[in-house]
Amino acid sequence: MAGYAKSEAQDWARETLRGQWTTLMTPFTESDELDEDGLRRNIRHIRSLGTRGAGCTWGMGEFWSLTREERTRVYDVVADEAGGEWPIGAHVTHTSARETQYLAEHAESAGFDLLIVAAPYFVTKTERQVIDYVGAVADGTSLAIMFYNSPQFGIVMSAQGLQEICAIPNVVGVKEASFNQQLSIETHLLLGRESIISTPDEWVLFKGKELGFEQQVMFANTSDWRFDTPESNHYVRFIDKAMTGDLDEAYYDDHIRPIKQVSDRWWKRTVQKQNGSLPVPMVKHWGELMGMAGGSVRAPLMELSDDEKDELAGDIESARGLKTGAARGNA
Repeated sequence: MAGYAKSEAQDWARETLRGQWTTLMTPFTESDELDEDGLRRNIRHIRSLGTRGAGCTWGMGEFWSLTREERTRVYDVVADEAGGEWPIGAHVTHTSARETQYLAEHAESAGFDLLIVAAPYFVTKTERQVIDYVGAVADGTSLAIMFYNSPQFGIVMSAQGLQEICAIPNVVGVKEASFNQQLSIETHLLLGRESIISTPDEWVLFKGKELGFEQQVMFANTSDWRFDTPESNHYVRFIDKAMTGDLDEAYYDDHIRPIKQVSDRWWKRTVQKQNGSLPVPMVKHWGELMGMAGGSVRAPLMELSDDEKDELAGDIESARGLKTGAARGNA
């Protein structure tokens, strides 16, 4: 169970949500079953990079494709691997308010530290609906909540709407992943002193230095396990330093920018191919190239073609200067 009272959620978050947090993918076996052993190996590998915490069953975790039993089983496996020593967050959004409450209760009982809540996609068309929905979820849990602002859920909240969400007592902040840079900046400037605002991309760090704001956590992305190995964890090191105000641009240029340019190019290409969906196929295959368990994506997502996989592997090898997959084997 989380080691804080509901009234202490913001203080807990200020202390704990720091540095690099990861987003876990959900690996599947060849028969399209949850790959529990692979998930455990992935978590152990990510922890070895120095990553501060993790979130599961988010967009990159294909939550929308999971049955209730699969989704809660992922919670159980992640909580077991964390062992109460590694902070973890569970994404619990669902179109059904009752199902969201069920998932929140399961995550809390399993030992998760916080919840991630987004708009209840499909019928949610107004900001008031989202605010009321998050308030209802917050009323039913003792855990801290980070709101996830993303177009993947059918509505993007304004900075003013996010301000109302952050006024809910145990909502501690926002993962501002709208892909709208101006909205991210506005949200940081409006809410960043009272709430934890995190845009999960490095551009915001350089813009923050220019405009006079900082974020304390990279909450959360896949860049740690796509870019780093235990022997060469430049991304995690850079983020940890940057989150304390030490933005080392030369280090970023030398060790991260080349691989980030590959990532940005393939991210955009895969999103365009899927007409706006998150690039889960690209990210999952990238993980496999790094020796992690991934497996296929679930329909209706489309796999990368064999030619695309070969091209991606070549681009990664060129940027990193070493053979992908040779970093750590399959352990």
